[in-house]
Amino acid sequence: MEKLSLYDALQVASKQNRSILKSKLEIGIKEDYVADVKKQRLPDVAINGIYSRTTSLTEYKGAFLSDRVVTHLKPEIYSLSTVIKSPIYVGGKINNAIDIAKIATEIAAVEKERVESDVQLEVIATYYGIYKMLKLHGIFLENIKEAKTRLKEIRSFQSHGTVTKNEVIRAELLLSDRELSVMTNSKNIEIAMHNFKTILQLPEESEFVIDTSAIDFDLKLKDPYSNYFLKALSNEDIRMSDGFSKIRKLELKNSRGNYYPSIYFFGNYNLRYPNYMFFPPDPYLYSIGQVGIELNYNLSSLFKNTTKVHIAEKEVALQKMNTEILKEKVGDELFKDHVQYQEILDKSNVVDKALDLATENYRIVKLKYLNQLVLSTEMVDADNELLMAKYNKISNRIDAMVKYYEMLHTAGILGTAFENK
Repeated sequence: MEKLSLYDALQVASKQNRSILKSKLEIGIKEDYVADVKKQRLPDVAINGIYSRTTSLTEYKGAFLSDRVVTHLKPEIYSLSTVIKSPIYVGGKINNAIDIAKIATEIAAVEKERVESDVQLEVIATYYGIYKMLKLHGIFLENIKEAKTRLKEIRSFQSHGTVTKNEVIRAELLLSDRELSVMTNSKNIEIAMHNFKTILQLPEESEFVIDTSAIDFDLKLKDPYSNYFLKALSNEDIRMSDGFSKIRKLELKNSRGNYYPSIYFFGNYNLRYPNYMFFPPDPYLYSIGQVGIELNYNLSSLFKNTTKVHIAEKEVALQKMNTEILKEKVGDELFKDHVQYQEILDKSNVVDKALDLATENYRIVKLKYLNQLVLSTEMVDADNELLMAKYNKISNRIDAMVKYYEMLHTAGILGTAFENK
């Protein structure tokens, strides 16, 4: 069966996870939008054709539709016209729209980084969660083996009349409890493996085991806390917020651009029949064209646009405030992760010593129990304490690794931890 290391799992997720693939599609859409906005600089070209039939012109020179005079016109009218209109200056709105589209693309790229980081953390947490359950499974199996041996010894004692039936029942109950724990843990592993396949987008029928031999419990920070804090101030969320601040400033420029006139270059060419430049029309096909500069200025913007500008200015200030609040939140989150990580490290020596003590206590109690110097309840207590001490040790190591990666995730540098693998 294929073994899957943590690094391999992260590589598979980066290529197949649907959330990451979705973020890549969103970047492509934003890039196409930039190209679309740039086309606003191109001239608008239109062709218009008309064909119609008209009646004769009737004039009424007297009162009550009297003295009617009919002028016979050419019954057919047709024309073909071409119009070109190109923006020269529109208050900087086109350039601002292009810049907004470019920043939106950059934000989408940062969003992709954030999605990748979130998926990486989910893969890491699931991977180590499965590893913890596998280690617990091994501890349970070892404990069951020990419980079966102890049950055999107790039954032997009972046959010699040195222990009561109650102690045999206690030993059997303990063994049953451990067997139930193994069953529950096995189902939890099965559920976690299914979720893991979903994250990696692996087929349901795929079979693999996680490579526990490749796990390295390196529990020391590579850099001082100040370095992680500085990096956290430019993590994905904060960079996205800075991007939104730039967009709000450009939107403010657009609002102020309404105070300025719009200038266009235009040109048109017309081919028409008949010639209505004279009346009655001449029955000839004619052509005419013109080029020039068009200037538009909306006087109502002097009083209508004021509120829009005020709103845009407040949105700039609001986004700036959101960025500052986000920096504080990220700083607090990083500090909490760092303190919790240090707490787990500080506990490592305690749980190691506790395991040594529990192992020695179990050895002493077992020896006394075999010599019938202690009751079975003391033996059960020693067994439970040893089981808990073993679990606490591996749990402490795994929790430390997960918390370390959570801190890197908060700092926005989780991906760099695997670049040199």
